[in-house]
Amino acid sequence: MRDIQKVLQRWGSWAAGDGGHLGYASLAAGFKGLLVNSSKSRSRCCDDDGLIVSSAMNCLKKRNAYLCTLLEMHYIKAMSVRLMGKKLGVSHNQVATRLQSAEGFIDGCLAVLDIKLEMDKYCQKEKILEIPLKKVV
Repeated sequence: MRDIQKVLQRWGSWAAGDGGHLGYASLAAGFKGLLVNSSKSRSRCCDDDGLIVSSAMNCLKKRNAYLCTLLEMHYIKAMSVRLMGKKLGVSHNQVATRLQSAEGFIDGCLAVLDIKLEMDKYCQKEKILEIPLKKVV
């Protein structure tokens, strides 16, 4: 079972870089690997996965642009929930609740279409150790 927050973190890093722009690249293709990235790097997804998640984001944008904006603020711009609440003039609890709703929509889109992402092997939910309880009689 995939962890949608990890998927969105990788997608957000991809979208914040060159992957989110379908227009011209910011650097010539031959020189891209020569420059050292001075910013702290985040794990990214591949282009195929990024485009799949972006298409789910477009579906969300058609249904509820506000929720889509929340996901973009949190995962692309890496804003904290508390800072988002201040900027939007709502409590951070409301932001967190709405973020969960938006994450659920994206997860649902991917689940309904039964899409397998390349990053799924890195984005699995951690299994919770279940300890069997003794039956009390």
